[in-house]
Amino acid sequence: MSAKAAVLFDLDGTLADTAHDLAAAVNRMRRDQGLAGLPIERLRPFASAGARGLVFAGLGVKPEDAEYEAMREMFLDFYAEALCVHTRLFPGVGELLTELARRGLAWGVVTNKATRFTERLVAELKLEVEPACVVCGDSTPHLKPHPAPLLLAAERLGLEPQRCWYLGDDLRDIQAARSAGMRPVAVEWGYHHPDKGAPAEWQADAVISRPSEMLSLLENP
Repeated sequence: MSAKAAVLFDLDGTLADTAHDLAAAVNRMRRDQGLAGLPIERLRPFASAGARGLVFAGLGVKPEDAEYEAMREMFLDFYAEALCVHTRLFPGVGELLTELARRGLAWGVVTNKATRFTERLVAELKLEVEPACVVCGDSTPHLKPHPAPLLLAAERLGLEPQRCWYLGDDLRDIQAARSAGMRPVAVEWGYHHPDKGAPAEWQADAVISRPSEMLSLLENP
């Protein structure tokens, strides 16, 4: 792989551990209904599935249910009020970003999270190395696993898709990267929705258990 390359990250469950703040929004809804809060371990696997997954995990409501839209909006409003209280980069991610910058490699974010949350979250994380691009769930008409968001990221970086790696903790991340012609990498530190199987089953180019392992992939593509 040439020196001109980029590493792109999914946000929730790959770049940053957002599960505690997402779970707090769900549990606030439960308390409003007179229900006890659920432990983070119960909600964490659904964090990468966004409002759809968390509203179902916390309250048993599906998108086809009549009350779903109202509950989804309530969840998003609660989340917006406390977006980055406990959210942090996963251990080792900050060091990886610093090393990518030292090597002259760009990095960016491609997420299904809406712009109104993503831009605030990236700002509040106070990253030492700024992303070269941020593509959100409403940046294109399509969400992952459609390749459009990843292709937009490559366009903004001025790179061919094959010069980009994409790291994700969900099967749809790997599918999107593959469809876009990028190099998909599954991460083992993420949320891993229970219906999606293990990362080793996703047919990624690589599965890594620590962010630092990405550097070896860059050295030995």
